Amino acid sequence: MIDPRAAGTLNHLHLLGIGGSAMSPVAGMLKERGFYVTGSDVHVYPPASTVLQSLGIQWSEGFKEENLKPAPDLAVIGNIIARGNPELEYILDARIPYCSMTQIIEQFFIPGHNSIVVSGTHGKTTTTAMLAWIFQSAGRRPDFLVGGVLPNFGERSYGLGGGSDFIIEGDEYETAFFDRGPKFLHYHPDDLVITSLEFDHADIYADLPAISLQFRRLVNLVPRGGRVVAWGESAEVMACTTKAFCRVETFGLAPQMDWFAGDIEWSDQATQFRVVNGGKEVARIRMPLAGRHNVLNAVAATAVAIGRGIAPQAIEKALRSFQSVRRRMETKGEADGVLVVEDFAHHPTAIGVTIDAARTRWPGRRLWAVFEPRSNSMRRKVFQDILPDAFRRADAVAIGGVDRAQLLTDSERIDPSKIAEDLRARGKNAQAFSSAAEIAQYLGRETAKGDLVLVMSNGSFDGLCGKLLAQLEKRAQ
Repeated sequence: MIDPRAAGTLNHLHLLGIGGSAMSPVAGMLKERGFYVTGSDVHVYPPASTVLQSLGIQWSEGFKEENLKPAPDLAVIGNIIARGNPELEYILDARIPYCSMTQIIEQFFIPGHNSIVVSGTHGKTTTTAMLAWIFQSAGRRPDFLVGGVLPNFGERSYGLGGGSDFIIEGDEYETAFFDRGPKFLHYHPDDLVITSLEFDHADIYADLPAISLQFRRLVNLVPRGGRVVAWGESAEVMACTTKAFCRVETFGLAPQMDWFAGDIEWSDQATQFRVVNGGKEVARIRMPLAGRHNVLNAVAATAVAIGRGIAPQAIEKALRSFQSVRRRMETKGEADGVLVVEDFAHHPTAIGVTIDAARTRWPGRRLWAVFEPRSNSMRRKVFQDILPDAFRRADAVAIGGVDRAQLLTDSERIDPSKIAEDLRARGKNAQAFSSAAEIAQYLGRETAKGDLVLVMSNGSFDGLCGKLLAQLEKRAQ
């Protein structure tokens, strides 16, 4: 291993897993800092491939020893890389210095900045993006890294503005094969947001207390002069803050919170509300995002921004022009009167709030909820019994096949057919399918003008949105 603080001695950095949602922007950040960057991965698709190409970063398809000849000065190991990977084995055999992606961020980018970390089971990507845009709009020129594509920043996931703030999405997933602790423990927050806390990542955490322990450790890193902004309506979140050495401020929708949203007005064009702190209105927000969860995200971002000295007027202006992160309630197209919308939701709670938000934004439409069990938690039975309730406000449900199903035993793997059966027992029109092509054909027959199809997955869902729109266009001819 190497201490990445020795940046002055490094030139060539090679990233294993360069196509990852965080690794590709980190590659861009390193390139902008003057390093020669290469990498390797399998099946690198947009937006990662687009970002890498635009920056002139070369990567190799597949992992091979030849990709490390001549040897780089430092290999950066992505958290998907495991023992047995031919490049990793060569790195260990040849004693090529290596480190994790989070160590790069920790040592090359965070020092000298106010570290603003946004954590939580849900909402961290959008809240981080909101903060980056607020700080940018206010002239603060932030450095930032977000686990999603930001239209406000020219379809980038990062920025190196050179200002005094580094805003980063804090992920609780493990760091690397040699560091099983969560990534966010490397980010040393001065300001910490905790948006939510639920059981997730069933492949590495046994239960909710195991995850909560990591959030307590994160809170313990905040210095006395720092601040935690926590969702005060969650007992799980608040329990993680009880031993904080810094100031803890709550946010939510209830007047008991330190920061809360009042007088919320919904429409299909915008959401409006007042942000109140200490009994006084501090901002009037109008934003083009729908859903209760996005109101909470905006209140948290407002609290952090005001605490960092940004004027309420600048926050209001930024959120009026804020464009949601790609694949968060993103309209993919409309054909033959059927609107197709895509979202990243991949947890029962996220599915439920996404459907609620779609109801708010597009009232009156018949809503088809389409879901792919793809994340490491959703592929397992841990949510089998509670998942049907997440679809309660959908008019009809289509469930895709389990991603990488062959890697789990029958006793471990979630059963989409059983979920569809449970939904039908509740009176829902629900079907399970083995492929995206089958779903597209089915919806191409069954949908009608005025319907809304909400496609939810944390992956590509084998291009379902495009396949469905093609079916609908063909139907319209």
